[in-house]
Amino acid sequence: MTADQPRLQLLTRVGCHLCEQAADVLSGIAAEAGLVPESVDVDADPELQAEYGDRVPVVLLDGREHSYFTVDAARLRRDLHLTGPAPPP
Repeated sequence: MTADQPRLQLLTRVGCHLCEQAADVLSGIAAEAGLVPESVDVDADPELQAEYGDRVPVVLLDGREHSYFTVDAARLRRDLHLTGPAPPP
């Protein structure tokens, strides 16, 4: 990954069904952008757990909160400068 490429992270926790759904959506969008999202378990980091609590999944783009509970796919595609219609699921 080069310095100018956006960095995607997904804050998750074990056993979170919303996190699993978000990971699937995020993986597809990230692949379009040539990125690999990093999954971070909030329960493994006391600071993240204190900050995000039960508000997972959270998508971080370049270290900033982008969306939570669900992936805002249209906005993320726009922010990653992906053009054209989204590919079929």
